[in-house]
Amino acid sequence: MTGVDLAQAVRDAAARRGFRSGTDKQRVRKWEAEDVTPDHDSQVYVAEALGLPAEAVDQAPWPHWLPDAGVIPLGPASTVPALREAARTTMNRSRRTVLTAISSAALITLAGDWAETDTWAYVAERKDGKAVGDDLVALLEDVSARLTVQATEQRQHTAPMLDSVLTTVTDLLADCRCAPAVRVRLHALAASLSQTVAWHRFDNGWHAEATKYWVAGLHSAHEGGDRDMGAALLGDLAYQASWRRDPRSAAEILERALSRTHHPVAQSLLQLRLARALAAQGERRGTVRALAAAEHLLGVAGSAGHPVPAWCSWFSEADLAVDSGQSLLDLGDTRRAHQLIREGQGLLPRSRDKTRGVFLAYTAQSHLDLGEPDLAAAAAMDSLDLAERIGAPRCVQLIQDLVPRFEPYRTAQGVPELLTRAA
Repeated sequence: MTGVDLAQAVRDAAARRGFRSGTDKQRVRKWEAEDVTPDHDSQVYVAEALGLPAEAVDQAPWPHWLPDAGVIPLGPASTVPALREAARTTMNRSRRTVLTAISSAALITLAGDWAETDTWAYVAERKDGKAVGDDLVALLEDVSARLTVQATEQRQHTAPMLDSVLTTVTDLLADCRCAPAVRVRLHALAASLSQTVAWHRFDNGWHAEATKYWVAGLHSAHEGGDRDMGAALLGDLAYQASWRRDPRSAAEILERALSRTHHPVAQSLLQLRLARALAAQGERRGTVRALAAAEHLLGVAGSAGHPVPAWCSWFSEADLAVDSGQSLLDLGDTRRAHQLIREGQGLLPRSRDKTRGVFLAYTAQSHLDLGEPDLAAAAAMDSLDLAERIGAPRCVQLIQDLVPRFEPYRTAQGVPELLTRAA
């Protein structure tokens, strides 16, 4: 429904009751984007316009009784609709996210469907449309790879180019004719691009868009028969759930992702994220078990016999150490956590500046837990400096979340400067 459609449906619902509603598209927009809450009668009319019983309005406060946006079911032709749904979310960025967000329950259901459904590794050849050959796909793969490996501070400038390449790939999947092997490559490219675009959205705090792109990538990976890439995208959705303080949903998604992934490095990364989700819930035994599995799997990865998937080729001992430390920090093992975070930070290569900014934020948190506000402030300032240089809003948000914990230490060295900078 457009705003005009919904406004008309609301007026019609009021008229059927012998009343008059002044709802127009401007008022609908206020409900969507300006945090204006419609009165109870108007909510009843909205429910009727959406095909819901009037009782739905009383089940939860506005806007939480509204129906979930849902997800497109996995299927042999679901990729293009999912990709275009993600693109529409970007175009509608000003809308209130609750009207376009996918609930945790829907994502868990999607993850379960992915785990229980065989992939469509063979993609039938289209008989119509313009032909697409190897040369064009190779060009798109090369452009995508070159854009993806840009230094972090450059990626903020190349994001629109990645969006454009993904749009081109979507159009080719929708309208062009190619051999099955070429179509599988297009699906792999769409999945990889969707993942990269989603992370860009996530880093900028556009969570509804990030979710839609990760989901679209999952469709493409599944349609192209790539189980490990599908698990990667579910792992990213789980990471987002943990970031948004929903570790229970994150753990459920990760358990489903782990059931069908194959490469040890992929399994190790997912186990590490599972440990983070379990630690946030205070589940010590499960956390320790997941951390041990992550360490073991990364150790045996060299004997796996086939290449590490590109999406997790960056995963290293540095990430294992820092995220293990963060898990222990959540469980209250502060000393050991601080040691692991410091070790991991020292192992991180200089090329991964965004990750370094996140690690510095974790270091600041561990110093605060140890009662060392001066060292915490120094780490936090380093994180902010790095985030400003490379354009990493997510690092800034991590430090902003720590600011209230610095308030009791206003006279400690470096803290006044940090509070001024954060403000």
